[in-house]
Amino acid sequence: MTEIQKSKFRKLTAELPQLILLVALVMAARSTFADHYYVPSGSMEYTLMPGDRVFVDKSAYGVRIPFTDVDVVRRDPVGRGEVVIFDSPKDGTRLIKRIVAVGGDRVEMQKGLLQINGLPLTDSNVELTEWFGEHMAKLNLNHGGGPDIASSIIPEGMVLAVGDHRGSSLDGRYFGLVHESAIYGRAVAVYFRRGDGFVWKGL
Repeated sequence: MTEIQKSKFRKLTAELPQLILLVALVMAARSTFADHYYVPSGSMEYTLMPGDRVFVDKSAYGVRIPFTDVDVVRRDPVGRGEVVIFDSPKDGTRLIKRIVAVGGDRVEMQKGLLQINGLPLTDSNVELTEWFGEHMAKLNLNHGGGPDIASSIIPEGMVLAVGDHRGSSLDGRYFGLVHESAIYGRAVAVYFRRGDGFVWKGL
C-alpha cells in the first residue's frame, strides 16, 4: 500500500464513525418522525392511485422511541376520515386505508355507503362523495360496494379502516378493527404520481 493509499484509508477510517452516526440519525428520524409509503394497489381509489408515493407524518399520533412501538409522547387521537398507515391484524402486511369510524361511533355500511351515528356521509350534490368533517373521500364503486357492515358500535381505543374503492379493498370488513396504538402515522399528501411527476396533493 502506497503512502497516498494509506492516507486515504486513514481519512476514510476517521470519517466512518461520523457516516455511521449520520445513517443512524436518518433511520431514527424515519422511524420516529417522517417516512414515505408506496401505494401498491387501487384499494384507495380515487384518493390514492397505484404507484403514488405518499408523505407520512409518523409523529401525528405520538412520538415513539426509534425502532419500537413505545410512545414517549402521545399527541392527537386518530381522527375520523384520516388516511393512515398500519399493519394488517391478519397477516402483518403494511396497509394504507381511511379511518371511517372511531371509538364510540355507531357505524353502518350498505352498498358501499356509510352511515355514522345514524347520519349518511354521502354528499347529495357531489356523486359518490363522502365527507368526514374536513376530510373528503371520492369513492370508487365500479366493483360494487363490497361487504356491508351491520349497525354496530366501535369500542373505545379501536378504529375501523376501510378503502375508498369499496368493492376492491381488503380492509376492516375482512380483518376486523385496528387498535389505535397500531397506527404508524398519518398520510399527509401525495408527493409523486405517475404521469404527473412530483406534486403535492394534500389528503
